Amino acid sequence: MAERCDAVVIGAGVVGLAVARALARAGRDVLILERHDVIGSETSSRNSEVIHAGIYYPTGSMKAAMCVRGKALLYEHCRTHNVPHKRLGKVIVATTEEQFAVLEDYRRQARINGVGDLPWLTRDDVLALEPEVDALAGVYSPSTGIIDSHGFMVSLVGDIEAAGGMIAFLTEVTDLERTSSGVRVHCHDFALDADLVINAAGLWAPAMAARLGGGRRGYFAKGHYFTLSGASPFTHLVYPIAEAGGLGVHVTLDMGGQAKFGPDVVWQDDDDYSFDSVDIERFVAAIRRYYPGLDPSRLNPGYTGVRPKLAPAGEPAADFVVDGPADNGVPGLVNLLGIESPGLTSSLAIAEHVLTLLEIA
Repeated sequence: MAERCDAVVIGAGVVGLAVARALARAGRDVLILERHDVIGSETSSRNSEVIHAGIYYPTGSMKAAMCVRGKALLYEHCRTHNVPHKRLGKVIVATTEEQFAVLEDYRRQARINGVGDLPWLTRDDVLALEPEVDALAGVYSPSTGIIDSHGFMVSLVGDIEAAGGMIAFLTEVTDLERTSSGVRVHCHDFALDADLVINAAGLWAPAMAARLGGGRRGYFAKGHYFTLSGASPFTHLVYPIAEAGGLGVHVTLDMGGQAKFGPDVVWQDDDDYSFDSVDIERFVAAIRRYYPGLDPSRLNPGYTGVRPKLAPAGEPAADFVVDGPADNGVPGLVNLLGIESPGLTSSLAIAEHVLTLLEIA
């Protein structure tokens, strides 16, 4: 006999926590089920920690809408909750004249997406902002920033607990079963009949959705990050032209000012986080296209992350899929699929959208 539960969120990553917070603050009794012993130990803590502007995403896409709205909500949340962050700005650089057209496309798409104007940078402008960067031109994104992602997640947990929500750690969901009134959530030694179930299982969300006959196939794309020892030569984020599967090996800074490079794109069949799959020569070559002064001996292995993809290698990146009851036919169920970058930036906006789909004021 299963116990009854109002709202279950599967996964205590940043998006699961954001949705749980929104539900709890709307008066729902929320329980988060997390298979690990800490919050955000997968995708949410293995990324660039960038607050994205919303530049790259196709017109009318969920990624564009959620990123732009989420960015505004996130900066406000950081202000009110004292979450460490910095609005550093980002320089996107062209290292060949053929890439100028791509920069113009970025400027055009940014305006369409509601990001605003991205000032054009000449070679001298780029050098004035970043003296170590070798580029023929660039554009500047003033609203891009960085965030302490763990601090953000801790602030979400604080709001969840203040509203009466709870997290059950080391609690893995083993199956989902449709019932006459909603969804039965099976764990190893108990089951819950929940009125609302939010599948925010990240890398495993497509497989979880498939247990109720829906969802999409998921794919895994690893990215490696290297830290740069010593003082950082950069004061802004520096991005090359985007590449297939990601935004290219870029420079970002942490809250202490240390520079890191990443991620590359390595397709794989599972969530292997080992560092031995990196092609270091290709990684260094990618950095030297815009930072020719790189001393490879200053690169130190940092960490890896795995992106939850909905499209395989060689195909265009898929949009976020926020699959509500009207889509999946299961009352109270929302599947959050393919929430890769800009998922962290979009998290609070995705939470808003989930409440709308569930018709919760």
